Amino acid sequence: MSFSVSGKTAIVTGAANGLGLAIARHLVDKGANVMFADIDEARLEAEVGDEARAEGTVRMFAGDLTQKLTIVNLLSATHEAFDKVDILVNASRRALRADAMNPEEDGVEAMWQQNVMTALRMTQMTAKRMIQTAERNGTAGGGTERGAVIGSIINLSSIASSRVQPRLLAYSMAAAAIEQMTRTMAVVLAPQGIRVNAVSFGSMMSASLQAVLKEEPELRGRITAGTPLGRIAGPDELAETVQYLASDASSFVTGQVIPVDGGRGLLDVVAAPVF
Repeated sequence: MSFSVSGKTAIVTGAANGLGLAIARHLVDKGANVMFADIDEARLEAEVGDEARAEGTVRMFAGDLTQKLTIVNLLSATHEAFDKVDILVNASRRALRADAMNPEEDGVEAMWQQNVMTALRMTQMTAKRMIQTAERNGTAGGGTERGAVIGSIINLSSIASSRVQPRLLAYSMAAAAIEQMTRTMAVVLAPQGIRVNAVSFGSMMSASLQAVLKEEPELRGRITAGTPLGRIAGPDELAETVQYLASDASSFVTGQVIPVDGGRGLLDVVAAPVF
């Protein structure tokens, strides 16, 4: 059983900053070919522009992944660069605090489109390309035998999916939907040898949490007090779990939502925010 991702090809969305960037960097460090995808072209250029132009194990793709044509172009660019996709990490996400009783500004449509629909369309379209590649290589449909997995898809969720906080209505709804989508797509794609899992995080230093703490630094104490391990984790700790789910070490794991939250989800404590 191997935790190696060396030689595998991954697409990581939301890879220009925060958790997505940390995950993409980690996979590169572990020997994977990685397509860094994000809508923020300037930030991508600043982070990986030189490496992408060197045409080694790093490439970058800028575009709005809420559009199906953009996803098609992203998959084509990845296949052109590396001839395959083995791993998809749906890390493109946004957290939004809003008034749950304001139908004009509750953020539900925005969270649904960016967090749920983008992950769903990326999953559907990437899985089809994985299957097509496997059929071309004569390895399709072998999911019942050990070692026959042809792809791994990993979604990012949040403990907000089951923790009620009034200002996070839209974000919580989206996180819950991502987790149920993960379970359903795992069953749909299992016969094809594609595994689908999710990581539900909390007390994690995401870009969203960094922004909130700049505005409300007093929340740091509430978060750490509500976390059994007593701290806020760095993004690299999430990346290690993603590597496990992307590797052959998890070859018999699918449809699971793995919490990485320092035990936060075990306590009945309101320690906003949860992202």
